[in-house]
Amino acid sequence: MKSQKVTGASIPSSRRRYEDACGAAHALDLVGERWALLVIRELLLGPKRFGDLKRDLAGISANVLTQRLEGLEAAGVLIRRRLPPPVPAQVYELTPWGYEAEPIFQTLGRWAARSPSHDPSLPLSAVSLLLSFRTMIDPVRAERLEMRVGLRVGNESYVVRLAGGAVEAERGEAAGADVIFTGPAPAIAAAVYGGVPLDALVAQGALKIEGDRFLAERFVTLFPLPPKVGAEG
Repeated sequence: MKSQKVTGASIPSSRRRYEDACGAAHALDLVGERWALLVIRELLLGPKRFGDLKRDLAGISANVLTQRLEGLEAAGVLIRRRLPPPVPAQVYELTPWGYEAEPIFQTLGRWAARSPSHDPSLPLSAVSLLLSFRTMIDPVRAERLEMRVGLRVGNESYVVRLAGGAVEAERGEAAGADVIFTGPAPAIAAAVYGGVPLDALVAQGALKIEGDRFLAERFVTLFPLPPKVGAEG
């Protein structure tokens, strides 16, 4: 009985629960509310302020974001903390347990990308783009490549490192990378997942590329989408 009380206390009392012992059902008790998983997604590359989360989650209201943050905090998925001076802002950060959710996003992402109705041209955040690289990397195509790729998306800067067929993607200074892409996340995704030629995106002013152009052309071919359901044959 004690364990039941502890488990129940982690879920806001205003939420409806499945009352099902299945682990998947309890996971939905914890993160099944609309926007909850996407809030977690946005924190997988590190802490963010409330305003940054609202900006990167297009369509979410401040009220709903507040509710989701409070629910995820009560569930032990994230914490609030205040940054020290000179920027004493409050940020939201995943707990170590919260960070363990990334494989869930990778599996869901690969599975859902096979849907015929999946549209990769829809808006997406910079974090979503970076996480997709960690999910969709083809280790065979990337096996002999070593490169450091910088991405400047809005006011944020990220670094993607490729070595041994594996990829690491994180926030970091893009300066000094072998190649740097500057532009909105959807423009970069258009090259990587939509097959739009880099020259076309540069000519449109949607993308700026600095550094090794050959590596840039190779980089955008390393993340093939899986075949759509029914299209394997």
